[in-house]
Amino acid sequence: MANVSVMTRLLIADDHPLFRAALRQAANGSVADCDVLEAADLDGALNALAEDDEVDLVLLDLHMPGSKGLSGLATLRGQFPGVAVLVVSAHDEARTVRRVLDHGASGFIPKSASPDDIAQAIRSVLDCGNWLPPALAQAVAALPADPVDVDLASRLARLTEQQYRVLALLGEGLLNKQIADRLTIQERTVKAHVTAIFEKLGVRNRTQAGVLLRSLDLADSARL
Repeated sequence: MANVSVMTRLLIADDHPLFRAALRQAANGSVADCDVLEAADLDGALNALAEDDEVDLVLLDLHMPGSKGLSGLATLRGQFPGVAVLVVSAHDEARTVRRVLDHGASGFIPKSASPDDIAQAIRSVLDCGNWLPPALAQAVAALPADPVDVDLASRLARLTEQQYRVLALLGEGLLNKQIADRLTIQERTVKAHVTAIFEKLGVRNRTQAGVLLRSLDLADSARL
């Protein structure tokens, strides 16, 4: 029986063309038969994943248009839970990295990382492992998981993909009719989703749901 070559598909989501090019070069150098897609903002990344269900790994910038702090990571994990994510960021403080892991990322690449480190990170995660830069691994391991972040990630994970889309639009301040128009569904369906979202997240109204989403901002210490 002939060997069948399996193409690895990666998505690079970063708004800096030069850094996307560097990540693409590292990806191509780390994996044989690698097909690399690119997106310059969160909407582009979500659309790419919606159109291609064979993406194996996303390299996700924490700060790009449409993504603020951990919100992009949470959105991607909520809508596409089967896709592995490697977060890429210049914000490489140990506490930030700890929060990234608590919200479901498989690893963290500082923007100062060498091409060899990026390639190693990609290979490790594609092999179903995790990866942290050696200089950060010990400091991150010494930090306990934040129970608030763990609880928040657990609550968000209870949502269906469509419920997470509704929640994200609630966070933008859209009304039920506007959400229905945006998602091309009935308004009564949106109302049912909102009721289920509030129950699963343990909140009573849109204001509390908004506070919960804002807690994903790395610059915001407010907690629900």
